[in-house]
Amino acid sequence: MTDTREANSRPRLTRSIGVVGGTLLTLSCLTPASSLFVIVPDSFGTLGTGTALALTVAALLCVGVAFTYSELGTLIPSSGGEYAMVGTLLGRLAGWLVFVLSLIVVMIVPPIIALGTADYLAPLVHLDPRFAAAAVMLLSTAMGLLDLRANAWITGIFLALEVVGAAVVAVLGFTHTRRSASVLVHPVMDGGQGHTTPVTAGLIVAGLATALFILQGFSTAVYLAEEMENPRRTVARTVLWTLALGFAVVIVPVVAITLGAPDLHALAGGDIAGMVQGWSNSAVGTFISLCIALAIVNAAIVMVIQNSRVVFASARDSAWPAPVNRAFSRLGRRFGSPWVATLAVGVPGALLCFVDLDMLSEVTGVAVAGMYIFVALGALAARRAEFKHRAAWRMPLWPVLPALLMAVLLWVLFRQSPESLAVTGGIVLVAVAYWACYLRPRRQTRWVIAVPEDEQAPATAREDSTAEALQPV
Repeated sequence: MTDTREANSRPRLTRSIGVVGGTLLTLSCLTPASSLFVIVPDSFGTLGTGTALALTVAALLCVGVAFTYSELGTLIPSSGGEYAMVGTLLGRLAGWLVFVLSLIVVMIVPPIIALGTADYLAPLVHLDPRFAAAAVMLLSTAMGLLDLRANAWITGIFLALEVVGAAVVAVLGFTHTRRSASVLVHPVMDGGQGHTTPVTAGLIVAGLATALFILQGFSTAVYLAEEMENPRRTVARTVLWTLALGFAVVIVPVVAITLGAPDLHALAGGDIAGMVQGWSNSAVGTFISLCIALAIVNAAIVMVIQNSRVVFASARDSAWPAPVNRAFSRLGRRFGSPWVATLAVGVPGALLCFVDLDMLSEVTGVAVAGMYIFVALGALAARRAEFKHRAAWRMPLWPVLPALLMAVLLWVLFRQSPESLAVTGGIVLVAVAYWACYLRPRRQTRWVIAVPEDEQAPATAREDSTAEALQPV
C-alpha cells in the first residue's frame, strides 16, 4: 500500500522561468569561461594549436545533439532529463543506464571544476586547493537551496563578469599575435626541445570527448523543463541559444590564445593567467584570475542546481528504497527547491575534492559520449505511432541527423583510453546488477518513469520548425 501511494503521489516543481532565465542558468551550467580557463588548458597540452579545430568539430556534433535534445526535451519535459526521455522512448532499462551515466557526471564534474579555484585566487590569497574546492562546493550547495528565479539572476550577474574576462583575454591575444592563422587548420604541438610535431586526425578525434565535455552544458535546459513556462516552446529556444552563445564565448578566446601564446611550449603549459600578465600587466592578470575564480563558483552553483533535479526526479520515479525516495523527493516549503537532493549532491561533492580525480575526468568524457548515443537512439524512436502526434518541437533532417550523430559518437568512444572505458563499463555493469536484482523484480512500484500530467498538451500545440525556435526572444 505504501509503495502504491508513493508511486501515485508525485511532487511537482514550480514554473517560474522563461527563455531569458533558462538561458542564463543553462549558459552558466555550460560555464564557458570556467571550461575555457580550467579544462581547455589540458587540451592545449595534448592538441596544441588543434584545440580550436577539435572544439569546432565538437560544436558541429553538438548542433545535432541540440536538435535531438530540443525534440526529446519538449516531447517529454521532465526534470529527469536524459533518463526520462530515453526511458520513456526505449524502455526503463535504457533509462536506468542513462541515469547512471548522468550520475557519473553529476558527482564528478563539480569537484573537478571547483579544484581549480585556489590557483586563480593565488594573486590575493594562498589556499589549499582541496579545502578551497570543498568551500566552493558547500557555498554552491547553500545557493542551490534558494528558489530557481533568484539563482537565475545571481548566476546571470556572475556570467556577465565571466564573459568580460573571456573578452579581455580574446582582445589581448589578438593584439599580440605571434603566428599565422594557418596553424588552426594545420595544427601543430610542442614536440620538446624547440621542435614542433603535427597534430594528427586521430589525436583530434581522441580529443573530441573532452571537447564535447567542454560544450555539453547546453543540455541543462531539459532538466529545467518542469520549471519553465511553456516548456514546449521555451526548452528548444534555450538549448539552441545556449549552444550558440557558449561556443562563441569559448572559441574566440581559444583562437586568440592559440595565435598569441609566446611559443608552443607556453601554449602547452596552459597558463592563461600568466600569458595575460605577459600581454598586459599584473593588475590585468589579477583581474582575469578573479574572473576565472568567479566562473568556477558560478559553474559549481548551477551544476548543483541541475544535479539536484536529477536526483529529485530519480526519487520521484522510485529508483531507490522507499525511505530514500521520500527523502530525495522532498521540497522545501519556503523556496520550493529539492533540499535533500541538493544536500545529497553538494556534500559528497565537497568530500570528493579530497580525492584524486584526474582519471575520473576522462571517465566523465566517456560518460557524456555514452549519454549522447542513448539520446540519439531515443530520437530515432521519437516518431513511433504513440509519440508521433504529441506536441513537440521537431528537428530537421530526421532520421539522418541522429543516426549520423550516433555513428560519430561510437567512433569517438572507440578512440578513448582503455582505462577510462573499463572504469565506465564497470560502473555500468554494477548498474545492470542493481536493475536485475532490485528494480526489475519490483517493476510495478520501482523506476516508474512519468512525465508530469499537466505537460500532456494537445497535438495542435506542436511547434514544427527550427526557424521558430531561433526567433528572437
